[in-house]
Amino acid sequence: MEKKKNNSWKSIVFFIIGVVLVALLVYWVMSNNNKDKEISYTEFQQMVTSGEVAEIDVYGYTVRIRTIDGVAESKFPNSIDAYCSFMSVDELTNFIDSYNDSLYQKDEQGNYILDEYGNKLLKEGAVLIEASYSYESQSWISNIMPILNIVLIVVIGIILFKAMSGNSKGFGFGKSKARLVVSSNVKFTDVAGAEEEKQELKEIVEFLKNPSRFTELGARIPKGVLLVGPPGTGKTLLAKAVAGESKVPFFSISGSDFVELYVGVGASRVRDLFDSAKASAPCIVFIDEIDAVGRQRGAGMGGGNDEREQTLNQLLVEMDGFETNSGIIVLAATNRADVLDPALTRPGRFDRQIYVHLPDVKGREDIIKVHVRNKPLSDDVDIKRIARLTSGLAGADIENVLNEAALLTARDGRYKITMIDIQEGLNKVLMGPKKVSRVITEQDRKITAIHEAGHAIIAETLPNCDDVQEISVIPRGNAGGYTLTFDEKDRTHMPKQKLLDSITMMLGGRTAEELMLDDITTGASNDIERATKVARKMVAEWGMSESLGLISFGEGEEIFVGRDYQRQVPYSQELASKIDSEVKDIIDNAHKKAMEILKSKKEVIEKVEKILLDKETIYKEEFEMLFNGASVEEVEVAIDKKEQEKREYQEKAKREALEEKKTREIKARIENAEALARVGVITKQDLENIKKEAEKEYIELNKMLGKNDIDLNDILKNKDKLSDSKSNNSELTAKEKSQKSDSNIEKYKNEKLDNANKEDKDDDKNNS
Repeated sequence: MEKKKNNSWKSIVFFIIGVVLVALLVYWVMSNNNKDKEISYTEFQQMVTSGEVAEIDVYGYTVRIRTIDGVAESKFPNSIDAYCSFMSVDELTNFIDSYNDSLYQKDEQGNYILDEYGNKLLKEGAVLIEASYSYESQSWISNIMPILNIVLIVVIGIILFKAMSGNSKGFGFGKSKARLVVSSNVKFTDVAGAEEEKQELKEIVEFLKNPSRFTELGARIPKGVLLVGPPGTGKTLLAKAVAGESKVPFFSISGSDFVELYVGVGASRVRDLFDSAKASAPCIVFIDEIDAVGRQRGAGMGGGNDEREQTLNQLLVEMDGFETNSGIIVLAATNRADVLDPALTRPGRFDRQIYVHLPDVKGREDIIKVHVRNKPLSDDVDIKRIARLTSGLAGADIENVLNEAALLTARDGRYKITMIDIQEGLNKVLMGPKKVSRVITEQDRKITAIHEAGHAIIAETLPNCDDVQEISVIPRGNAGGYTLTFDEKDRTHMPKQKLLDSITMMLGGRTAEELMLDDITTGASNDIERATKVARKMVAEWGMSESLGLISFGEGEEIFVGRDYQRQVPYSQELASKIDSEVKDIIDNAHKKAMEILKSKKEVIEKVEKILLDKETIYKEEFEMLFNGASVEEVEVAIDKKEQEKREYQEKAKREALEEKKTREIKARIENAEALARVGVITKQDLENIKKEAEKEYIELNKMLGKNDIDLNDILKNKDKLSDSKSNNSELTAKEKSQKSDSNIEKYKNEKLDNANKEDKDDDKNNS
């Protein structure tokens, strides 16, 4: 706290010094604007004698001059023609008076010649000098200002010299921006779906707490731990958990915090960071997104030693250089471990690399349980089902899905999240929000319906495609419509036949357009792009081409500008032509297969098109009915029934939420009244009146909800009715309830006392 105060005082002092410096600069500039107009006192006397001066203004020991042909009289003395300094006031006044006196006409005896009014006559063409004097306005500040300027410049120079000395940390550019985490609320129990990763990091925490347990066995704790994995898998969260579990100083910094405009600042910040860590050892240093400074050296254009490489070199030295940093453990996180410099990832620097995978179905279930701890869930929410539907999503994605579901619930005015909300939240995260208000022509809606029907029918027909969950012509995100499919199996390997079926399904939309419209549109551009990428990877990376065999053609390697700028591809033009030919064959065969399937299912396409144009959305069960031969009318009835059930369920949820809220309020009111009655604050009659009012309010609530056979006393006795069986919402502790009750009692006592005083005053008034 004292350090923060000192820093704030330093900031204020530097700010004041800066303001003074700017003021002095302005003063110096203003005072030197007329520097070229300065003349000597002798030159001034010559100008006066020659009759060039029309007016003077004396300020202190400075004479400001206006000549006859110079600046306008109205602008003087703000604008001047010249100025000079003088030493003697008496000499100046005598000189001006003598000159003005010499301009009057005199006779031979030396007497002044007067006009008819008795005024002195001037010589022909003569002009008197008008003079104004203000000697008293010259302040002592004007006298000491030159000396003060010199003193302030010297003082500021000394301060700046001290600030810039010492490891080139002038103005704090070289100081590390690492934040010292004093306490973190995140624990390992808050991290789900990464059990093995947590176990690896628990060893680090255990070593910091009890190092003798490891050193007695001759074990050496890793100097550095690199957390690697896709975005959103919880790498930074794991680091926060380490900070929360370990009782040692935890320095947190981002890789981009080392980067600065000035050369050498990044390396200086690395030195400052490790100096601070040495002073606090044992401690943990966490560098988030380390790939910002840890990229492979020599990757720049021309291979120059740029600022980022200097920062990396200093980091390498600090982690494992000539000097040892015992007691400092470096944690780092990145999702681009492939671009890191090999010298950074070698043992001795980052001894251990922990790969944080995307969670499996069990991990996703645990993650969901963590994120719903403070969310009230409805009875129909199936966590296992949600875990299966979120296959392939990271922990951050799952948290976003549940947050969107909570926002949808709040928007609808309900108090519990339903499965419908979670499914809509999932769709919103995957594809974007619905654009129901978007104006779409009937022709575009028809094209979209046919396109999505092609996707859905191919997916339902081919055995290796994912299950169709929903088909819609309502725009979401950049898509005019969508066919939502889910693979509820966590596949580690992707079979070739599944890839071929997926490509066929991607081309189903374009094929349906060709079949049903005798024309094609631009709507399949993204489908074609994705299908081509998969086909090229099958040929060039995964060795799934029979003619080319098990050869990798390096299509997935990253190109470093500078190092790889002139490197040629590792295969000939002939092989490149074969690769393109193989990719085209895969796409053509998939297109041919899609056309054969859709021709045999043309009637189903027409049914799907009609239903989509009427109802806009078809769900999994209704699509299966349609695919298995149900009529359009039967499917539309089923869709209407489902929509009606959904609306009724949502309305029921709203009513239950309202009933629960009001019942809780009534119950709390009666419990407070009973507590007040027990301590004698209110009478039994008051308690009975409160209960009657509560019962009357509850009866009105039941009438509004259409319930006439529910008794309030039964509700109050049945405590389970008022508990959240499906949510883990935190409730008031006994101490908090007691405090709340005491507060209500005190409030009621004050009200009773005020009423009693008021009644006494009224009685006194009536008696008088």
